[in-house]
Amino acid sequence: MAEQHEKLADQGPKVYDNQDGSVASSSTQNASPIADERARRELNAKLANPLSGYTHHELEEMGEAYVRKYQVGEEEDIQAFRKGAILAQNPNKLDAITGITDEDKAILTRELKNRWAQPRLLYLVIVLCSVCAAVQGMDETVVNGAQIFYSKQFGIGGTDSRSTWLVGLTNSAPYLCCALIGCWLTVPLNHKFGRRGTIFITCLISAIACFWQGFVNTWWHLFIARFCLGFGIGPKSATVPIYAAETTPPGIRGALVMQWQMWTAFGIMLGYIADIAFYNIQDTPNIQGLNWRLMVASAMIPAVIVCCFVFMVPESPRWYMSKGRHAKAYKSMCRLRFSKLQAARDVFYMHTLLEAESGLRLGQNKMKELVVVPRNRRALVASEICMFMQQFCGVNVIAYYSSEIFLQAKFSEISALSASLGFGIINFLFAIPAVHTIDTFGRRNLLLTTFPLMGLFLFFTGFSFWIPDETHHTARVACIAAGIYLFGIVYSPGAGPVPFTYSAEAYPLYVRAYGMSLATATTWFFNFVLSITWPSLLHVFQPQGAFGWYGAWNFIGFFLVLFFLPETKGKTLEELDQVFSVPTRQHAAYGARQIPYFFKRYILRQDVPPARLHELGEVEYHESTFVMEAEPDAEKRV
Repeated sequence: MAEQHEKLADQGPKVYDNQDGSVASSSTQNASPIADERARRELNAKLANPLSGYTHHELEEMGEAYVRKYQVGEEEDIQAFRKGAILAQNPNKLDAITGITDEDKAILTRELKNRWAQPRLLYLVIVLCSVCAAVQGMDETVVNGAQIFYSKQFGIGGTDSRSTWLVGLTNSAPYLCCALIGCWLTVPLNHKFGRRGTIFITCLISAIACFWQGFVNTWWHLFIARFCLGFGIGPKSATVPIYAAETTPPGIRGALVMQWQMWTAFGIMLGYIADIAFYNIQDTPNIQGLNWRLMVASAMIPAVIVCCFVFMVPESPRWYMSKGRHAKAYKSMCRLRFSKLQAARDVFYMHTLLEAESGLRLGQNKMKELVVVPRNRRALVASEICMFMQQFCGVNVIAYYSSEIFLQAKFSEISALSASLGFGIINFLFAIPAVHTIDTFGRRNLLLTTFPLMGLFLFFTGFSFWIPDETHHTARVACIAAGIYLFGIVYSPGAGPVPFTYSAEAYPLYVRAYGMSLATATTWFFNFVLSITWPSLLHVFQPQGAFGWYGAWNFIGFFLVLFFLPETKGKTLEELDQVFSVPTRQHAAYGARQIPYFFKRYILRQDVPPARLHELGEVEYHESTFVMEAEPDAEKRV
């Protein structure tokens, strides 16, 4: 049994210890670039499904060997792992497996037919992740209304350069912390405290920082409190999606990645609601600015809720496994599945995937691999374009400063806060359809459609400030609000959910964690850039120029996506290798050919063939493993 269990190490490229102790592929001993590329492709193929190629008998033996080696369970559990190992290879082929009970077969059939038929405890995990996303969204927007009041109270409410930069610095403090420190604490916190512990610690930090903000009396004190808030936002934004992915079945995993963005939008809406709810609170004799203090402190409520029930859900089985605690991993998974057979299937597959990841390395720094390997570099460029443009499309200018923008448009304070709430509601409601459109319309198509529209609506918003307020007040107010709302409608299903989804799937598995860390740090850094510069940009450029600046960036983003962003919708891991192996010059030429095709097809209504990226069979991979197929295999494990 042990020999068959160790057969995993014989799939893909063989590995040997170098003199320095690093691990290198046998096919890369001569440092041949072709051999290196072959090793990478075989490594990624193995990670796609490390159980492919085994017979049912071999899988049963491997499942039993796993239980006995790690003392996972009793005799009943051994039988579950023997059958679960076969299921792990291909969960869709139930009829090919003998010896499973009618009850187990009914549970597995229901799982295939209705992916949302899951245990109640798993739905509690989903609720936990949703509330965590709301914590983040609310943290980001309560300051929108509060800055109307604290900027005046702290003497930074003027239009001079010092005031505008200090307002921007104070508002952007959490995102500066996220980019420089917070995001990079994710790995050590998860290693030490686990997923639940990290979520508890970060939500506790968020709650304390929000409470702290309500007691500050200077702008620099508020800056310190908000900077500390970044220690809660950064690691949480990376940990919660990981926790959701490690506890949920593959069938609903992608939808949960999407729901992170949707429930963040819900939290953004809650922040606007809090601004309106506390607007009319009057100061007491001993407290100045009670209304804005309650606004910023109210963001602690969802964080406290998470802290109260985070330990009611199981720890991530994958985290337990990474610590060598396999029995606890199995017990945790049993709580998250209807049957022991389901739990054994998912635990065994998780174990074999972890062994494949740890047993095969190319002997090169992973961050270096992101840059020097062409396939990885193209994924890096595409991912960074997504993350950069998610910020430079201008959305967080509206999310953080919409109240000030509406005030400049001659709204009253309460009307400005109400108009901001309208944007929050739109942002949430129009994020819901993206759960469907991102997998039907496609990532690239969504961005190509929404970027030009967002640019036009920002131009419309900025130019509406030229409407004379004295003679056409109603028209001016209506046009500015309409431009911002139309921008939100287009942003929510496009540049909102696509970047994180795209970045999570673009990288090969063996460098995905590093790529996602870089992507997260990128989005928070440019979030900080937008937040700190907008007040000064608005003062110098005026609203027309400031909105025009970000409107222009949306058109730049359109061409960046057109030339450098391959479509990843519905692709298996092997097919993604093919997509990102197309040379950048060739993909840019393909994007250029799409412009005349679109004009002839949809403007002139001519019947012309679509532009093609490459012909069938033009891109090939090593031997039979990576040869381009006519149709994708829907049964591949991703």
